[in-house]
Amino acid sequence: MNKQSINTIDQNKMQKFMNKIVNDVAGTSTAMLVIIGERLGLYTTMMEANGPVSVKELASMTGTVERLLKEWLANQVASGYIEYDPINSKYLLPLEHALALSDEKSPIYIQGIFKAIKSYFKDEEEFLKAFRGERNLTWMDHNHLMAEGFAEFFKSGYMGNLIEKWIPLIDGGNVLLNLKKGAKVADVGCGFGITTLMMAKEYPNSSFMGFDFDKEVIKKANDSAKKEGINNVKFEVSLASEFPGSDYDFITFFDCLHDMGDPEDALTHVRNVIKKDDRGGSNSGTCMIVEPFAQNELENNINPVASTFYAASALICVPNSLAFNGPALGAQAGENKIKDIVMRGGFSIFKRVTETPLNIVYEVKP
Repeated sequence: MNKQSINTIDQNKMQKFMNKIVNDVAGTSTAMLVIIGERLGLYTTMMEANGPVSVKELASMTGTVERLLKEWLANQVASGYIEYDPINSKYLLPLEHALALSDEKSPIYIQGIFKAIKSYFKDEEEFLKAFRGERNLTWMDHNHLMAEGFAEFFKSGYMGNLIEKWIPLIDGGNVLLNLKKGAKVADVGCGFGITTLMMAKEYPNSSFMGFDFDKEVIKKANDSAKKEGINNVKFEVSLASEFPGSDYDFITFFDCLHDMGDPEDALTHVRNVIKKDDRGGSNSGTCMIVEPFAQNELENNINPVASTFYAASALICVPNSLAFNGPALGAQAGENKIKDIVMRGGFSIFKRVTETPLNIVYEVKP
């Protein structure tokens, strides 16, 4: 950089950017300590303590080294995760923070995303090869923490929304009525079967099938169903464009359509196997597509949530689609691209039903 260009630097702009870099470095550094806090049960212990604790008390309760724990707590205080009382030298995990950090049943439980981020660093060399065009990188090629982490991350949002909010809004409440009476349901790209099992448990009169192309997650999904004693659900290995069955009343895609090698073909198949009402009435089946929240244009996706999803998209979603010569919609595809792929799949009705800070829910009908 020459002297003239140095003289034209906007010092305020440079300082603002450096502050941004420092925040990113702090967040990245803190991520490992959050993982340590979860794995050692530090957050859970602080939550169960039901009040402020000293370093010595927490070390005794968790069987950890007091000096190391003191430094961990200092990071957590500096990062805003834990509160500190300097007069009594005690630390407190607020209930509002505990819901995100230590309560697995909370709709804002966040630990899964840290597990997924840990997988990124384990797969660094494979990412480099993919970017250089030296290898394909499918969903199954990642470190196992990736799939497990994102399953946990999205599960929180599903727990807080799927049964109580999303399903009652689909098709003006008709889907909910059918599920209560007894409907035939397919959950496409079901992964570990989290959403499938949630629905099957809630609607025992309906029958559920979960489909995914990953043999390992399907095995785990069937194991979970058996362990929980849920008998109205079954999981099978299948491509999204080939899953068996017909006359489905309800078909779902949860945060997976944008990953697929051929989402149009998958939707065309859905159009063929979903229940049809020859009279053009309301008795035809309904498809619900849940996608990551995104605006249509990059310039309108400048925020931390979009940044997180773009990172996942660059490392996971787009490589998986490209590995199958797909359109690589990406995790921030936006409503216009999703609607376009739905219409090309042969559907006539597409509408945005609701949204959360993390997801958009679409209703699709023949």
